[in-house]
Amino acid sequence: MQERKEKYVLIYLCKVCTGKTAHLISPHDIAKEVCKKVVLSVSEIDEIMASLSLQNYIDFVVSDSRNGYYYCVKLKKKGQTYLTDSKKQKKALLLLVLRSMFLASVSFVFGVILKAIFQK
Repeated sequence: MQERKEKYVLIYLCKVCTGKTAHLISPHDIAKEVCKKVVLSVSEIDEIMASLSLQNYIDFVVSDSRNGYYYCVKLKKKGQTYLTDSKKQKKALLLLVLRSMFLASVSFVFGVILKAIFQK
């Protein structure tokens, strides 16, 4: 369950943090955007941010202000390429499934033809 939440938070961060500059993002902004898919508490967001930092996706620093605290987030190289890498993985999986289905149908047809030839 935690991996799915991390994925949604990382996708949100990739969309917000374009380029190589740092961005200020509040935990409430993250929760508001991700709540459409999963429910997150602020403490879970803190854990997810630390986990994403350990996995080398982001650099972040917690910054206090009068309205609460914010994350100063900068995507690392792995984080910048996450969206394109995940699209490539989905495309490769789809091609693998389609190729497997094609080969299975060809072998079935070939088997039927051989069966018809040798039954006579």
